[in-house]
Amino acid sequence: MSKIALVDDDRNILTSVAMTLEAEGFEVETYNDGQAALDAFNKKLPDMAVLDIKMPRMDGMDLLQRLRQKTQMPVIFLTSKDDEIDEVLGLRMGADDYVKKPFSQRLLVERIRALLRRQEAISGDAGDGAAAAETKVMERGNLRMDPLRHAVSWKGKDVSLTVTEFLLLQALAQRPGFVKSRDQLMDVAYDDQVYVDDRTIDSHIKRLRKKMRSADSDFAAIETLYGIGYRYNEE
Repeated sequence: MSKIALVDDDRNILTSVAMTLEAEGFEVETYNDGQAALDAFNKKLPDMAVLDIKMPRMDGMDLLQRLRQKTQMPVIFLTSKDDEIDEVLGLRMGADDYVKKPFSQRLLVERIRALLRRQEAISGDAGDGAAAAETKVMERGNLRMDPLRHAVSWKGKDVSLTVTEFLLLQALAQRPGFVKSRDQLMDVAYDDQVYVDDRTIDSHIKRLRKKMRSADSDFAAIETLYGIGYRYNEE
């Protein structure tokens, strides 16, 4: 049973969403501000967190920043209808996904399940055939990726990636020199029933590059082909 943390200052949302998730078989913990959630997370992390951006004491952005200092736990942001800047900033800070308020609770459940499946696909046990290939250690020039350990290194330096960032880098690096369109990358990172726009993929790629450059300021293996997509060039 996966444990989901809901963090929102709207008690009606906390109550109704918690009831829905519990009916779907999840264990749920609720918090009405970011500081209370952080205090609890410092003792024990949930499997995933759903964070409202605008909260008292500590907002969702600040909480995400604190979390990313120590964990790549999947995080979904809840954003207000018109907060496009917050959405992009949240993704660049390391959120895996976002859902706009007012939202369908069914949509949120599907996003949560999709993200948990993506995490399981990375860390799950190796199977046969194609599934086994997905879990093998992959080396491409200076890049090393170990799906079973969710570990990435560049020139021997560890790089900590979110679930989404890991899947995108893996998809690009599997076939160096071949272009992946944004649509293809969306299919890799998100389930078919989950719609995201081009900007979401671009934001994840931008943060991915930033993290790789923290290990090597000259990192340039991910190439943008404007209007087409992205390509991994082996170094």
